[in-house]
Amino acid sequence: MRNKSLLLNIVLLAVIVVLGIQLGKSTSQNSDPNGMQGPNRFTKAHGVKTNPTLTTIFNRKSVRHYTTEEVSNEQLILLAKAGMAAPTAVDKRPWAFVSVTDRKVLDRLAEVLPYARMLKKASAAIVVCGDLNKALEGSAQILWVQDCSAASENVLLAAESIGLGAVWTGVYPDDDKVAAVREILGIPDRIVPLNVIAIGYPTGEEKPKDKWDASNLHWEKW
Repeated sequence: MRNKSLLLNIVLLAVIVVLGIQLGKSTSQNSDPNGMQGPNRFTKAHGVKTNPTLTTIFNRKSVRHYTTEEVSNEQLILLAKAGMAAPTAVDKRPWAFVSVTDRKVLDRLAEVLPYARMLKKASAAIVVCGDLNKALEGSAQILWVQDCSAASENVLLAAESIGLGAVWTGVYPDDDKVAAVREILGIPDRIVPLNVIAIGYPTGEEKPKDKWDASNLHWEKW
């Protein structure tokens, strides 16, 4: 009798476990029937299976609110490496990066850049610059802007992928802003600050936006 009782208990336990698993699946499906919650909601919304690269792209957002947690030098180096992995015309790589963590410097930048006030709360910033000594010559020189813009987007995506928040604030081609950033950071004349990217740990206030608009896609011709 004791063996039969033990066997019955084991069977009942197995049944309870199976029912619990099925109930959990059912609850999950009912709460999110289309799998549209969580970090993969945009990839699924656009008919793409879970893809870490696309998840990062679709979840990137401009973050202007940060916690007090500090960004490490190692993280800033990683973001700079991501920036330098960008494509560049004729492989000129006409870029330079200035990482800023000094509170006083961040505050000074916030004071001279009207659209970068969030730097007063950010733990760090990366200033993406064009190095005219490395850029192409003649009319093609301006391609440094495209190269450094590609590098900037890489920085933004890399920040999103490691749990940081970032926002691009423009400097070039506003002469006054360029001059102010040059003065604060001691940037030489042949180096042009394109932007200041504020970086920190997000408070979660900003959410990604679904910017897909089929009317902006043209096939074969306009």
